[in-house]
Amino acid sequence: MKPLSLEPVFLPATADTARLKTRLKKTRGTGEYISALADADFDPVYDLLRSTAASEAADGEAAHAAAALSEIDSELSASDAEGDNDERHITLHAAVLQIITALHIEQGALDDAAVTAARALSLLAREPKRKDAPFLQVLGCLLYDISYLHGERGEFKQAEREVEKSIKVFERLAKSDAARYAPPHVMALNGATTVYRNRVKQAELLAHYQAATSSYLQMLDSGVEDAASRLVESLTAEGDTLARMGRHREAIQYYSRALKYLTRIETTFTLHQLRLSIALGQSMLSVSAMREKGVHLLNTMLHKATKINALDEHRRIVDSLYHAKSRSLDILSLWHKVFPK
Repeated sequence: MKPLSLEPVFLPATADTARLKTRLKKTRGTGEYISALADADFDPVYDLLRSTAASEAADGEAAHAAAALSEIDSELSASDAEGDNDERHITLHAAVLQIITALHIEQGALDDAAVTAARALSLLAREPKRKDAPFLQVLGCLLYDISYLHGERGEFKQAEREVEKSIKVFERLAKSDAARYAPPHVMALNGATTVYRNRVKQAELLAHYQAATSSYLQMLDSGVEDAASRLVESLTAEGDTLARMGRHREAIQYYSRALKYLTRIETTFTLHQLRLSIALGQSMLSVSAMREKGVHLLNTMLHKATKINALDEHRRIVDSLYHAKSRSLDILSLWHKVFPK
């Protein structure tokens, strides 16, 4: 699946949906089905609709899932035209359209996704002052998906604004229910690593939320850890890209942040930590002011590589340290001594 809000790692299902499933099995026709959804608490409804759509999308049946939800959308639109505008109705309808939007993006139908996203936003805009959890979580997921949509179209300024708003929405929700909303907050931060073109602004954004992300990891919750693992992967990839470009000072920031999260997730030293530490040390060697720290880090990793029998990584460290010593011979300074001005 594409990195959208439907991914199970994005908003892990935390509500008990058993009672709702039992009731839905007894319904006849779309009208009764919608009545059952409208009468139930929102979290079980949203979790069930999202997980069902995600499961079908993962099986290559995104079109089928979108068609089924489109029937519900049509029924809700008809009752909407008759003046049924209460909060529960609006939130349910917006949620259905948000999920359809994600399914359209999953299929690559970006124009269709833009239409359903606009309709969902129009519904939510009817009550812009609402701050309740059902309203905000639908808005946060929708903004995240729209950010991805604009990123796919190369409209990065819009994508940045939307992912920032999604981050703020889930930050607000996580303060009252971290178990449910910390994962989407971390995943929205992860989304920022792909849509930001300006890496300085990107680094500032990630640094701003570092304390919150670190506090989530103390919860020892699998949903948070899965989201944080995804963030580690993205930060490492950004670091690798910057290192290849020779922008090692910036690469160090990304590697350091990734390593900080990784050590919270993996409490014992792992091969993953070793490889990330080597990448960090190699970038440090390329920055004159940090070369000594880089040498010290790599020497430390040399011992750790021996302990866990990581032979390939051991050779990489030895090669890096050897080249670091070779570079320490400043040929230009010798040139000036032989041929002074």
